[in-house]
Amino acid sequence: MNAETMVEVVLPGRVEPEGLQVRHGAVPSAGPGQVVVRMEATGVSFAEQQMRRGRYYDQPPFPFVPGYDLVGTVAATGEGVDAGLVGTRVAALLKVGGWASHVVLDAADLVPVPDGIGAAAAETVVINGITAWQMLHRKARVRAGQTVLVHGANGGVGSVLVQLARAAGARVIGTASARHHAALREQGVTPIDYRTENIPARVRELAPHGVDAVFDHVGGRGITDSWSLLAPGGTLVSYGSASTRDAEGSKQWPVLKLLARVWLWNTLPNRRHAYFYNVWAGRALNRDRFRARLRHDLTEVFEALRRGEITARIAAELPLTQVAEAMRLAESGTVAGKVVLHA
Repeated sequence: MNAETMVEVVLPGRVEPEGLQVRHGAVPSAGPGQVVVRMEATGVSFAEQQMRRGRYYDQPPFPFVPGYDLVGTVAATGEGVDAGLVGTRVAALLKVGGWASHVVLDAADLVPVPDGIGAAAAETVVINGITAWQMLHRKARVRAGQTVLVHGANGGVGSVLVQLARAAGARVIGTASARHHAALREQGVTPIDYRTENIPARVRELAPHGVDAVFDHVGGRGITDSWSLLAPGGTLVSYGSASTRDAEGSKQWPVLKLLARVWLWNTLPNRRHAYFYNVWAGRALNRDRFRARLRHDLTEVFEALRRGEITARIAAELPLTQVAEAMRLAESGTVAGKVVLHA
């Protein structure tokens, strides 16, 4: 790829991974307050898997360029932006648009990546890390000595969650398939096989008085079990509806049902709390505050990565042009960590 060519991946509609389109074009220019970032690493997250099926609850209309987050180097700056930013490695949360070799972003949305952290390593903890950090520290406010249950403890968000929770001094119970149990035990996590064990019964054996927090990305009927396992004063954080990934019908309905359930539970006088976590919450109301919070929290995640409290789990690295293979791999359920794309 020469400096004058941009490569991007377009999702044209509800297609199989092989239906993703690789396009070439001119490198975009930065407008006032903007920068052009040369992408070094982006990834395949659960959001893109839902978008490919038309199941992500607020995805844009087809066609569009997916890519929830990225890490890259500032290649050019627009009017009103410090030219000294050129050459700086940065991260950004986008929702869509990251699957491209060059991306135009508002300079205010950039978060610096500390020296010593590679692009692929940083990419593994952008959306996954910010989600885990904010759910753990801003929603559940987990403290040392507490017990938490993490569903999908080997997943993208779950694997960061268990490490951050252990770093905070919490006891962690994690659901995962059996092949991931040895790795979880090495991290000090008590694993439960969600395929073969009765999760509520096993959690009650391990925590007879309930757990202080449950982090649930599955949604569906199992969310009621998650709520029932809370100790008095405990917090349920729901952050997805993975159980409906392959379902048909309205993509909004599973989320609306979760929101209604959360609202109802919070009206009950039992000292428990429930949240539906959305990383974009508050952005429309106060963008400056949202940006400041994101920068603070992602910086904390990067520092945790630099200190070794969390590790970068890279399942595979593939070029952007092999996005179909990357999507297949991410959706296979056979890998641990994040499938990373590079330009």
